[in-house]
Amino acid sequence: MLKNTLKIALIPFLSMVFAASMILFHPYYAKKTTARAENEYRAMYLIDYDTGTVIKAENENEKYPIASMVKIMTLLLSLEEIDAGKMDRNEKIRISDYAAGMGGSQLFLDAGKEYPVTDLIKGVVVCSANDAAVALGERIAGDNDSFVHKMNERAKQLNMDNTVFCNATGLPDSGEQHSTAKDVTTMMKELLSHPLYYEYTKITLEDYVHPDGRKTQMVNTNKLIRSYDGCDAGKTGFTNEAMFCLSSSAKRNGMRVIATVLGAPDSKTRFRKVAEAFSYAFANYEIKTFLKKNEPIASEISVFQAKNPMLSVICDRDINVFGKKGETDNHVLSVRLFDDLRAPISKSTAVGKVVLTSPSGEEICSGNLYPTEDVNKRNFVDNFKDVADKWKILK
Repeated sequence: MLKNTLKIALIPFLSMVFAASMILFHPYYAKKTTARAENEYRAMYLIDYDTGTVIKAENENEKYPIASMVKIMTLLLSLEEIDAGKMDRNEKIRISDYAAGMGGSQLFLDAGKEYPVTDLIKGVVVCSANDAAVALGERIAGDNDSFVHKMNERAKQLNMDNTVFCNATGLPDSGEQHSTAKDVTTMMKELLSHPLYYEYTKITLEDYVHPDGRKTQMVNTNKLIRSYDGCDAGKTGFTNEAMFCLSSSAKRNGMRVIATVLGAPDSKTRFRKVAEAFSYAFANYEIKTFLKKNEPIASEISVFQAKNPMLSVICDRDINVFGKKGETDNHVLSVRLFDDLRAPISKSTAVGKVVLTSPSGEEICSGNLYPTEDVNKRNFVDNFKDVADKWKILK
């Protein structure tokens, strides 16, 4: 009787042990446990901003929850809305009950009150305010579901094929919200192209004053802004499911890099690993500039019927190359002028190209060449003067 009782009691216990072991050794969980043990994170991705060159990548296409880094897309859509003239940065948004009721990180917005767009963007950038993020989404698309649709559409346009958004905040949702280290870096790269973003990224601490005079202290969640020289942007993320995440950017000596870490076991590790990635990039790679935008190039260009055969030209962009230090020295810069150039030529008309090639002959980058001034056509007086000058020499 006792044995039978023990058997019956052990059945539920053994079932629980079996179920737990199946979960623990399921490939999905085994992969993540191994990644954390070996690398102290689930995934990472490090690139050069200007060229998109990948410097380091680990599990970059594996899908994981990214918590508040979802707000990178929320911010991107908000800034694009402003750039398109569909939303004014100074207009005021009335806060809905739904937005004001968000949990997690907040600016503690008052429902029914109006807040400037720039204040809401600042709240999302600095302290990852969920209520501000939802308010921006509602203003742009009308409601949360419509804004989520816009988020996913924009992700498709950016070729973020392994990303699914379910809300504007990154808070745990009933849907399967996930992304990858590579996709997060892609949308961060796009966000960094907006100058307005940088107006708020380096704010470390600020008392935000609400319309009624109440104050909320905003503390920048990206600690590298304060501790790493050159770091001027980034977005953190944390939930129990996503663990500790960070996508951040730093710039030194004209070179900007972006590093993304997903699934670090604690906050210190995510900041340390991103800082280590930055330092590795700056220590081993460089941006070498062969020609600066609008820097005159003196060239004896043959322009048919031009008053002055000596034509100075400028390039419409910087001609740079990114690579390991020392390996960029053997690149070749060449000027290629168009055939049959005839005066007159406006200074807004391209007269050639400048091309940078690798030692193997591969084209790295190029730019258009323009005259520094209008090239005027010779007239009868110019021709007469030339004849007279030549006559003097012969005499």
